Amino acid sequence: MANQYFVFRELPELNTTFTIENEAVVHHIFTVMRAQAGEKLQLVFDGGKVALAEVISPEERSVKLTEILSALTELPIEVTVAVGFPKADKLDFITEKATELGAAAIWAAPFKWSVVKYDHKKLTKKQDKLEKITLGAAEQSRRQILPEIKLFDQLSVLTEKFSEFDSVLIAYEESAKAGEKAAFHQALTELPKGQKLLIIFGPEGGIAPEEIEKFEQLGARKIGLGPRIMRAETAPLYALSVISAYFELL
Repeated sequence: MANQYFVFRELPELNTTFTIENEAVVHHIFTVMRAQAGEKLQLVFDGGKVALAEVISPEERSVKLTEILSALTELPIEVTVAVGFPKADKLDFITEKATELGAAAIWAAPFKWSVVKYDHKKLTKKQDKLEKITLGAAEQSRRQILPEIKLFDQLSVLTEKFSEFDSVLIAYEESAKAGEKAAFHQALTELPKGQKLLIIFGPEGGIAPEEIEKFEQLGARKIGLGPRIMRAETAPLYALSVISAYFELL
């Protein structure tokens, strides 16, 4: 199976020979992966269009478009995962796995009970790292889009974006502890394909009551994720798996 790469350009006409321009992509294909003349590549173009190409000349970075593919690897709803800044490298893990599981965007912000604090410089550096992780995970999992990465320096910047979504859900461990089982399923049944869903997850310490109150005032709904209490890095992946099963497998 041909390796997949995002090439950050418009899809050319079939049988066109063209040069790959993006230096990072060129380095990955021809230096890291050592692609040779005649080798097949699966390329993702702007707008999520996917095609097969044959390497013509590694030295000239040229490839020939040989087949346009009908790829359908994206979830039928746009899911944005928003998390409170977790400790250590857990955000790296969440980003990689959420990309593989189909998230359209991965956002993070400081919650009241977040232990990790980022200044502007650290946020910029972290975002750059996460975007690289996203690219690798998207290529590996045959995604047609690169999930959007956003790191907010204030929780209020995140809440201001609630109005951009058709539904906003809060994965709340107190709901799970209370035995709530139906809200997540009910919310999914109310989402036609093509709509936008935001799911919020707290950091290791959870979501503070005043944050829950604020979220609900803005129209968000609490959901439980079953009887077990999951770690901060597990809950988003569980939720994405449920969404995939509901919309793609059942």
